[in-house]
Amino acid sequence: MATINKEYDARQLKLAVLIDADNTQSAITEGLLAEVAKYGVASVKRIYGDWTTTNLKHWKERLLEYAIQPIQQFSYTTGKNATDSAMIIDAMDLLYTEKLDGFVIVSSDSDFTRLAARMREAGKLVIGFGERKTPKPFVAACDKFIYTDILREPEEEVAGVKGEPKKKAPVQDFKMDKKLRALLGQAVEDSADDSGWAYLGPVGQYVANRQPEFDPRNYGYRKLGELIKSCGWFDVEERSNPVDPGKQIYIRKRQGR
Repeated sequence: MATINKEYDARQLKLAVLIDADNTQSAITEGLLAEVAKYGVASVKRIYGDWTTTNLKHWKERLLEYAIQPIQQFSYTTGKNATDSAMIIDAMDLLYTEKLDGFVIVSSDSDFTRLAARMREAGKLVIGFGERKTPKPFVAACDKFIYTDILREPEEEVAGVKGEPKKKAPVQDFKMDKKLRALLGQAVEDSADDSGWAYLGPVGQYVANRQPEFDPRNYGYRKLGELIKSCGWFDVEERSNPVDPGKQIYIRKRQGR
């Protein structure tokens, strides 16, 4: 099974980006593709929906701007999501006909849970994008899952009542989150050396393996190190490395906490 770690740094992953237009807002397009670029090259970019309706008109300008190929899928029966079926069939075709390293599934629909699991069984990296309402089974089936609300640009943030300034989407109050504290604590404990200190890299990898949807941006921080420093749960040291000009962050559980 593919994982998100340093082994991919030496090469560019070839990724297929498959977007469920019925369950995704066009406002995230730039942020979505910028996020995908962190993991590899979007060699396939397809979006699925019924383009004969007016429901998807907000997507049409974005398709040309970002070279996303629209795939037409008529809604033959009310209440049946033909788009999901088309995406799943296409994904399986790509799995067997193209040399791809991974798949990016953009949807908040639980119908893609088995697809994500199947791709991982085939050794492919699977990254999911969706709203916070996304069912947990789909989130857990991905190697990494990113909530789309953190991808919006400032001007696209939630607007308040007329006359009031726009408000930023709320972030989670992590200092009262006992599950997060336990998760980070276990990650530090499992990654620590005999002195109790753990390098931040393995800690982050442990957290990503245990909780695919974890992202420090969900809590208002760009990086895990920033969240760790602000939470107050750990001792933090920045150490110099003779072969690396940057500082390396080490953390340890605070005694008695």
